[in-house]
Amino acid sequence: MSLQRFSRSALAETPWKNGGGTTQEVVCFPPGAGLDDFDWRVSIATIAMGGPFSVFRGVDRTIMLLEGDGVRLQSAAFDHVLDAPHQPFAFDGDAAVECHLLGGLSTDFNLMARRARGEATLRVLSEMAVLDRSAHGLLMTLDGQWRVGGGTLKQGQGVWWTEEPHTWTVKPASRGARLAVVQWRPDDAVPALDDLHI
Repeated sequence: MSLQRFSRSALAETPWKNGGGTTQEVVCFPPGAGLDDFDWRVSIATIAMGGPFSVFRGVDRTIMLLEGDGVRLQSAAFDHVLDAPHQPFAFDGDAAVECHLLGGLSTDFNLMARRARGEATLRVLSEMAVLDRSAHGLLMTLDGQWRVGGGTLKQGQGVWWTEEPHTWTVKPASRGARLAVVQWRPDDAVPALDDLHI
């Protein structure tokens, strides 16, 4: 599949059935997969009121605050305050998690990956980097502007790709710039010889 560009402002918003917020789906693989059969998925959620998170059995989840006052997440295994932007927090999608708003609306970046099919990582960059080669992933500018490949991504813009190996060189193009980097590797992925450093 070819490289896809996106902008947060142009992503469709889907209201939650319980009225507690909205979701903007950025990418879901494989194409056409639903919430019960995706391999990996990235979305942006705006939480308007507290309540239980949906349980996703067999899924590893990572959440990161983008804007707002943040939330407190509580389960039998953890009690975590998500109030600092751009700091990923990973947890088990099997867990029963209660979400409490710390103030007003909270907008969060969400990464989900089905454990049996592969592994996903989310990190935030603030300096130039050469990313490891991966056939699936996503880049999104959180603050400022970034030079990515031969182009520039402004705040809220990004790219995602699936089933097409890419090696990216990314470089901040403004002071204080931050970039979200998602990479997903399927379980059956075999490293290329030049990736083994031997």
